[in-house]
Amino acid sequence: MSAHRFVAPATAGIAAFAVLLSAPAARADAVADFFKGKTINLVISTGVGGGLDLNARVVARHWTRHVPGNPTFVPRNMPGAGSLRATSFLYNQGAKDGTAIGTMIPSFVLNQRLGGKGVDYDSSKFSWIGSSNTSNSNVYVWHTLGIKSLLDTTKKEVIMGATGAGSYTVLYPVILNNLLGTRFRVIMGYRSATQVNLAMERGEVQGRAGNNFNSLMARNADWVKDKKIDILVQIGNKKDPDFPNVPLLTEFAKDQASREVLQLFSDEVELGRPFVAAPGVPVDRVAALRASFDATMKDAKLLEEAKKSALDIAPTSGPELQRLVNGIINAPDDLVTRVKAALDLKNTVAGEVKSKGGKKKKKGAE
Repeated sequence: MSAHRFVAPATAGIAAFAVLLSAPAARADAVADFFKGKTINLVISTGVGGGLDLNARVVARHWTRHVPGNPTFVPRNMPGAGSLRATSFLYNQGAKDGTAIGTMIPSFVLNQRLGGKGVDYDSSKFSWIGSSNTSNSNVYVWHTLGIKSLLDTTKKEVIMGATGAGSYTVLYPVILNNLLGTRFRVIMGYRSATQVNLAMERGEVQGRAGNNFNSLMARNADWVKDKKIDILVQIGNKKDPDFPNVPLLTEFAKDQASREVLQLFSDEVELGRPFVAAPGVPVDRVAALRASFDATMKDAKLLEEAKKSALDIAPTSGPELQRLVNGIINAPDDLVTRVKAALDLKNTVAGEVKSKGGKKKKKGAE
């Protein structure tokens, strides 16, 4: 009797243990079965040819090998409204099953906390998958302008090219004008950052804000090598090691109140180039997408192509991104009030270009 009583529980325990071991495998098989033969629509919030677009396409080419079931990634560019068009689409219309992923300029997170226009989403409810890299943003002007420091822009007006009102091409000049007394004037309406760069080369505008060093070195390294641009400031929590002589945005703070505002925008840069899935994706698929993304970031073939394309890979995990997003969303009310004041567009927006190019439509004196 005693022997029998001893064996039976052991047998039951072994059976239960076997069930526990098989559960993760079953879930993995279910995820693979779901994604097999599927297409993942990858929404890119900028136009073709920019740094975010290049990064997304390189990552997608290798990510497909690591997602269970090996679905096909199909990039879909959706520029407009400073990344808000793509953000809104993914949140409200993107498939909730893991087949809709977006990579957006992360300004939409702070825009939500500030109650900006076009906010019909909740950043905290996206499924944050991971970021492929973090790179400081910057502000630069064309070399023929003769401006060598940010202080120079407090004495001379500078015409900056920009895309939508919610993009960094607009936000940084506005902040600098309101907090530091610079004299940037923004021409909005270019359909992509690439168009802004071309406009600067043609002499239509004199500078650009909101690029990051990864994009700059991937697409226009000759500008740096041949000194075609003068980089006035970099935005981030620490200096890019390749640009140690370019001052950080927070170094220009006039007092503690302005420093806190500038710091919030510096913190936002840490979100890097994020990839997010639409809200409501089943947790097992989110886990699989995160694990596959992490594996992709270590893929030798990805790293080789990234090196050839001058793209840095310095990933941030999905949970860490979620922590950063929650920190921005929960910024204190008094700080938000000061940030809103710093984003007053008055005396910054000079006009806009037609959507298909052409002459500028004035909104005020240039």
